Amino acid sequence: MASMTTPMTSAYPALSTGGQDRLANIGRARQAVLYGEHAPGGSSPAVEGWIERSWRRCLAGGQRPERAPSFDIVPAAALRRTLEANHQLVRAARPVLEKLGRTIADTHYFAILTNQAGVVVDVNGPIDRRDRRADLITRIGADLSEQQVGTTAIGAALTELQPVWLHRGEHFFDATSAYSCAGAPLFGPDGRCVGMLDLTGIEVAERPELKHLVTQSARSIENALMLGQPHALLIRLNWPGRTLGDDGDGLVCVDADGCVTGANPAARQMVSQLGHTAGVAGAALHCNDLFAMPFEMLFDAARRQDSPQGGIVETPLWTGLRLHALPQLPGRSSQPAPLQLPPSDAPSRPLRELETALIRKAVDDARGNVLQAAKALGVSRATVYRRLGPGKGG
Repeated sequence: MASMTTPMTSAYPALSTGGQDRLANIGRARQAVLYGEHAPGGSSPAVEGWIERSWRRCLAGGQRPERAPSFDIVPAAALRRTLEANHQLVRAARPVLEKLGRTIADTHYFAILTNQAGVVVDVNGPIDRRDRRADLITRIGADLSEQQVGTTAIGAALTELQPVWLHRGEHFFDATSAYSCAGAPLFGPDGRCVGMLDLTGIEVAERPELKHLVTQSARSIENALMLGQPHALLIRLNWPGRTLGDDGDGLVCVDADGCVTGANPAARQMVSQLGHTAGVAGAALHCNDLFAMPFEMLFDAARRQDSPQGGIVETPLWTGLRLHALPQLPGRSSQPAPLQLPPSDAPSRPLRELETALIRKAVDDARGNVLQAAKALGVSRATVYRRLGPGKGG
């Protein structure tokens, strides 16, 4: 079992008065929660609720803050299985980690990627391998779960499933109180947590803004995982007035039959049905369960992306809300160019008019064969006749 021999509670760099007050408050909170030594008057300094919950879990698990934590590498066989199981995650994250490394190069923070159990699967950034404190936590296969190293951004993000920031003594062990770190969980196309992204510094200035950076970077990794998902159609979603084509989009992958094969967290927040099935095995959804329109219209819109409208479809939800959708076929969705929607004061095409235009195009594509067009759209021949009026043969 590896242990940290370099003391971590000394040699803090010079701090502002505010920084000293912050560390003092953290110290008083530690005394109150970890040692039961309440301040005079009965009031105890407050820490974030998730930090106190983590501290208490550590205590309940038999850990004590004065002991040295372990930074073990998982056994070789388990490490091989872990790396194989997380190959797609590492591949999706690597370009993001490289950009992060450049972004934080002058801050003395570095990036750590773990799987859903807190085992390190990749790292990037300015890691000083001469510093044992940095080397121990950036070895591939290091187990940085809460059960092993106590309260950290890694264990907290994986437990709370939300972005976190903690500074020095907010870590559980005395020996880890030189770290400052931000973390965000990572969710796969099925809505389950697949790992987390961490930014850590050692005896550095507090940078709580890194919580925003790590959250945005986690979103990029999640979207890369989505784009790597096999699909017949990728549907980009956003609210009317927003620009489609960047990491803020909701992403939904569907197969050729219109069945949903994956969705990113943004899509699950925009479309309530997706959120209800996140991580539920066997909870298959169809586009018709999400959108109050024939799913074939989305495929047709993807085929006409070179039109002036750019393939954007105003998409009604069963809740009565509307989204803008940009359906994209494979090969056209990996590097989307942001598409600026028409000005808000521009006249919008009614949904009925858009449906009629799509039906007319399907009939034209079928060379006037209404039955063939109806089959392609998944509607009845009578619907085609009713929308287009008399004069259509087939």
